[in-house]
Amino acid sequence: QVQLVESGGGLVQTGGSLRLSCAASGRTFSSSAMGWFRQPPGKEREFVASIGWSGGNTVYLDSVKGRFTISRDIAQNTVYLQMNSLKPEDTAVYYCAASDLRSATVAVGHYRSWGQGTQVTVSS
Repeated sequence: QVQLVESGGGLVQTGGSLRLSCAASGRTFSSSAMGWFRQPPGKEREFVASIGWSGGNTVYLDSVKGRFTISRDIAQNTVYLQMNSLKPEDTAVYYCAASDLRSATVAVGHYRSWGQGTQVTVSS
């Protein structure tokens, strides 16, 4: 089991940037793919990005490609989501999650551990 704590959310204007962090504890972190999901107001939770256990492969939601970058620091047990050129439609609660796979995946069913979420609000 991996315990996850997100931070870095906040209010930003359109075109601005934020970096989300996810601090992980637990022995399986270094061998697990990690992902970021988000839940916009009144909508279903959706996949945003995933990174493999070694950082060697990544997968992104089409609408964030070229704007968001997922990365991980194994030594610090932390996963990041750098978000640039933010848009109002990026407004959501963002969740970090740990997968039971080693490779990056979009499949929500493979994510076994979840953080509590951090709010990102992009004003127009």
